Amino acid sequence: MRQPAWRYWYAHLTAENPEIDRVALRPAYDRIEWAPGQDAEAGFEAWRTGSTGYPIVDAAMRELASTGRMHNRLRMVTASFLVKNLLIDWRHGERWFRRLLIDGEIPQNAGNWQWVAGTGPEAAPYFRIFNPVTQSRRFDPRGDYLRRWLPELARLDGKAIHAPWEAGPHVLAAAGVTLGFTYPHPIVEHSQARTRALETYRRALTPTPE
Repeated sequence: MRQPAWRYWYAHLTAENPEIDRVALRPAYDRIEWAPGQDAEAGFEAWRTGSTGYPIVDAAMRELASTGRMHNRLRMVTASFLVKNLLIDWRHGERWFRRLLIDGEIPQNAGNWQWVAGTGPEAAPYFRIFNPVTQSRRFDPRGDYLRRWLPELARLDGKAIHAPWEAGPHVLAAAGVTLGFTYPHPIVEHSQARTRALETYRRALTPTPE
């Protein structure tokens, strides 16, 4: 029953805020300094094509491109990665999802993106930032989902496949994985990206002295 409740909630929000896909429902969040032009373009391209170097993000984005589907957990993880790890405006992700999802519609899609970005009235706190590796290990412990959508990593074991850059060179070589060639290096380092996102959000939300 909780899921239909969210659906009706976002429908009502959109009726009262027709610009929900364009304007942060918490106005202060439109002061966020998103990543500049070339950085944003490169980051968005890596994200949408499933080549960020984070297997759970890449697998989910490839599934979306291939099928138009994505599990709700993966929608949260990939959205959080775009907004918080890459510091790319949530509106870009919202439009991309809506373009590809077979269930894409403005109220649900924009409402959920604003939830992840922290910009909606009942959003997750801005400091909630999903760790993609932790999420991957928790919800796909054997790596079965990753192997389905990332065949280049299929020979890695259930430990190494979630974060190939942490595996030793012998492990990678035995699995036929060459980082930067058969599979990309991580586009960002999660802890550093998290710190950057928190600082950026805090600046935007800190009241300016009169």
